[in-house]
Amino acid sequence: MVSNSSIATSYAIDFGTSNTAIARWNTATEKAELVKLPGLSQQLSSLPPLIPSLVYIEDAQAAKIIAGQAVRDRGLDFANNPRYFRSFKRGIGTEIQGFLPELDGKNLSFEQVGEWFLQELISNLRGETEENLQSLVLTVPVDSFESYRNWLMGVCQSLKVEQIRILDEPTAAALGYGAADQELLLVIDFGGGTIDFSLVQLSQKTAETQGYILKWGKKMLGESTTQRKNLARVIAKAGDNLGGADIDNWLVDYFQSTQELPKSILTTRLAERLKIKLTSTTEANEVYFNDETLETYELELDRDRFENILRQQRFFERLDDLMTQVLQQARRNGVETQDINSVLLVGGSIQIPAVQNWVKQYFDEAKIKNDHNFEAIATGALQVSRTVEVKDFLYHSYGIRYWNRKTNAHSWHPIIKTGQPYPTESPVELVLGASTPNQSSIELIIGELGQETATTEVYFDGDRLVTRSGTSVNTSVQALNDREGARTIAQLKPLGNPGSDRLKLLFSVDSKRYLRITVEDLLTQETLQNNYIVVQLN
Repeated sequence: MVSNSSIATSYAIDFGTSNTAIARWNTATEKAELVKLPGLSQQLSSLPPLIPSLVYIEDAQAAKIIAGQAVRDRGLDFANNPRYFRSFKRGIGTEIQGFLPELDGKNLSFEQVGEWFLQELISNLRGETEENLQSLVLTVPVDSFESYRNWLMGVCQSLKVEQIRILDEPTAAALGYGAADQELLLVIDFGGGTIDFSLVQLSQKTAETQGYILKWGKKMLGESTTQRKNLARVIAKAGDNLGGADIDNWLVDYFQSTQELPKSILTTRLAERLKIKLTSTTEANEVYFNDETLETYELELDRDRFENILRQQRFFERLDDLMTQVLQQARRNGVETQDINSVLLVGGSIQIPAVQNWVKQYFDEAKIKNDHNFEAIATGALQVSRTVEVKDFLYHSYGIRYWNRKTNAHSWHPIIKTGQPYPTESPVELVLGASTPNQSSIELIIGELGQETATTEVYFDGDRLVTRSGTSVNTSVQALNDREGARTIAQLKPLGNPGSDRLKLLFSVDSKRYLRITVEDLLTQETLQNNYIVVQLN
């Protein structure tokens, strides 16, 4: 652990659904180490100093909260109270079915709760260091939409930081394991809210398309301008909004149906404890006496019944689908399954024996590593600002919205395909015409297209936030510029009319993931937009 007297100005935050880790670069030892914040971090010496991602709101108007381990130390995580929040990360940037509570006359959102949580961490972090933060790396799930990333960056806008970067969690984990050069690494990151797969090559001598994640400010003081950095190349990615919190909810549903136990924060916490115990024992039980209601809760479970519950929820089928996606992407890039040198397991939920046995169905046990599952993401993220550059590709596809006369509904026409390296070598061309007589302008709505998967609903069931997979298959879409003033790409002078091509659009992506557009008027031969930045992509 790093003492307060150590000079350390580079930090990384791995904001997780269940736990959050903060790492700091110790310039004295030239190593990345986890930070322990009094009152926020777990205090047991046998456990890593993780910060439980928990918030209890004392005063919403004054933004006064209790966060982290202090929530558990005060017993607030057992309270059926609208002021208590867990798993709030998975609700950030999503459309929620249901309503968050109004507290102290203030309407809340998951974004607001998450912002208070991170601000509390950063405030305590500033109190622990003697210098200003010089470099900060933030990690995100591989399947997060741009709205989540933008929210995360917005939280840090007020910070006086030389560099702020974003890196996806599986790539950070690969770096955190310190794998040897030239190795192909498959990272399986299974946390409280998401499961992410990422196939990464940690070193490559060719310096073709090198994509920096995000970068502001000047070069870090003391960073050599001539130092050759290692290159991490992302070959394949896949992710799902599935995590340990979902498993906790499945267990609660099981006990409700078998023992008629109520669904509540209390029974969810007891189910979570059972799940954790079953990682090291074959049978587990939890007994809790409520001294207010005089009710006794007694839960028992063994691994066989636990695995049956997972099967009933099609859990392993969803894991198989993700593995298939990654291996298919890998083959398109010339990588076969036997070429993968190591499989790195990350996250608290990866400790479930049934999950580890599932991994062994695909890979030899000698290739599987599981000794840095909690700290790898935070410590690995620090290496981005030290000795590693990342060569990446666009995880999602991007397209424009149009009216589909066959379905009588809006559809999306892809313009940038998933897997596209950036910057793009040549622009994507699209020709448009006017759709109505005397049309004065042409609008274009650009969307971020998720993977084609079974439909997923995010909704409230009582006081818990859960996800549910539907039976239909569709492509989730998030519009990026569907707001007043952002849709119009060109004014037509003279006015446009149907029946002929009017505009030629050229789309490209630069080294910082900005989607740029050039608009040419085919009638007047004028360039209406030249390399205009539309939005930053994921």
